[in-house]
Amino acid sequence: MKYSLKIIVLSLIFAVTSNIAIAATEGSENDDANLKRDMGYFFGYSFGNILKEGGNTDLDFDALLEGLKDSVSNSAPTLSRDQQQAVIAAIQENQKQRKAEQEKMAEQVQAQQSELARKNLADGMEWLKENAKKDGVKQTASGLQYQVIEAGTGKSPTAESRVKVHYEGKLLDGTVFDSSIARNEPAEFGLQQVIPGWTEGLQLMKEGGKMRLFLPPDLAYGPGGTRGIPPNSVLIFDVTLLEVK
Repeated sequence: MKYSLKIIVLSLIFAVTSNIAIAATEGSENDDANLKRDMGYFFGYSFGNILKEGGNTDLDFDALLEGLKDSVSNSAPTLSRDQQQAVIAAIQENQKQRKAEQEKMAEQVQAQQSELARKNLADGMEWLKENAKKDGVKQTASGLQYQVIEAGTGKSPTAESRVKVHYEGKLLDGTVFDSSIARNEPAEFGLQQVIPGWTEGLQLMKEGGKMRLFLPPDLAYGPGGTRGIPPNSVLIFDVTLLEVK
């Protein structure tokens, strides 16, 4: 409990010191009564955020105001020591239950993600198996599949090269999750900075060429996925190699 109160006090001090410049600027435009009202509201709003973050919003706010006034005026608390201990125990129990609920929710989310990853992996590998049978689709030892759309005539990059490309990335359902083409701005990066499927796939290209890459999950973002990309997703990229730096 002492630790929680210390956090509250430090948070309020930080909030006030962060806004000293604002108070100083606006103070010249307000009379003392307005400034006191604004400061009171500011402290109340800041303290309200702390209560909300801790899950302590089901309160008697009249009693809260009474407690604040008694504390500031150095009046003796109206709660006995036993009552205060009972309140502390109730807060601790509330925090314990809140933590248990959060952990349960996290476990449920993790279980859902694990099931989604399992399903995506099974579906994705079956899709790749069928895709490998299509005309023009080739597969490397790593499992990377690719299809040459337009052969280039320039030089090929190495794993240490920096390249300039236009690309569009899709999920198996056709959802576009990233596109330099839509942004109308080519991307430039080192091949050591990207996912393994890109590092390998772009070395199979020549400047001026266009290729479609089919990346199995282990050459993309794997079971973790990333923003906009579910776990264990097979990714499809249309890539045009504009320049090898």
